[in-house]
Amino acid sequence: MPLSVARPTAFSRFDAKPLAATLGAEILGLDLSQPLGTQAARELGSALDAYGVLVFRDQRLTPQQQLAFARGLGNIDVNRFFRSVDGYPEIAEVRKEAEQTTNIGGGWHTDHSYDQTPARASILYARELPSRGGDTLFASTSRAYDALSPGLKATLGDLRALHSSRHVFGHNGVSYTRGDLPGRILRPELATQDAIHPVVFRRPRDGRRVLYVNPGFTVRFEGWTARESTPLLNTLYEEIAREAFLLRLVWREGTLAIWDNGTTWHKAENDYHGERRLMHRITLAGEPLEEVDEETG
Repeated sequence: MPLSVARPTAFSRFDAKPLAATLGAEILGLDLSQPLGTQAARELGSALDAYGVLVFRDQRLTPQQQLAFARGLGNIDVNRFFRSVDGYPEIAEVRKEAEQTTNIGGGWHTDHSYDQTPARASILYARELPSRGGDTLFASTSRAYDALSPGLKATLGDLRALHSSRHVFGHNGVSYTRGDLPGRILRPELATQDAIHPVVFRRPRDGRRVLYVNPGFTVRFEGWTARESTPLLNTLYEEIAREAFLLRLVWREGTLAIWDNGTTWHKAENDYHGERRLMHRITLAGEPLEEVDEETG
């Protein structure tokens, strides 16, 4: 039987329209420029758990309103490396100018997986868009885990993996040695984060098991060399990136998206050379990942 998004109970403050078989929903009936309210915030949290990616169309938000919306959902995790919006250190710029060739976030990754307590979610709002291109792809790491064979699930067992910011944002990282990202990616001296996380974690809200590795920040398995880790990591990456688990978000003016960093990957397409793309991102703080206890299931 094909995997599909579990349909939650009806929401009282908005409607959720599924966007793909396993991932994503468009949220209808909310004006995010207005105060969110406790009930709507609680229901959006449930919708994010169910769908992984929530998309809001035709929103008209000032930076203050985007911040107010984010604070209604949780605490803000300030990004160390991105240039921030003037006067709003909590809002990171995801920007590519017309003359630049390298975009931010162009490979599959999970935001802040290098932190000891990874980010819960990211909120991205479209400010300026190219005439075409610049879509964002998402992949469901929870649905990918569900589809693994029993043998591979057993192999993963109690494996843990090292995630790091050093090889991406450090002085010798790809953000400073390739392309034209310097000036948009800042403060390489702060790239000192290393974190060990379970390869499979249990989401405490509903017990769902999730694969937690990504090509951007995962370095190797704990106790393994990078060379030993590469074949199995690549197998997991190929499984997660299968077409069955993907969602393509085509941005429009006024689109805002929220995604669950625990249960999704994302990457931004770099297919709009010669045009500007400007997005404002806020990251929500999360909680430590809960390891699976095989004795209790």
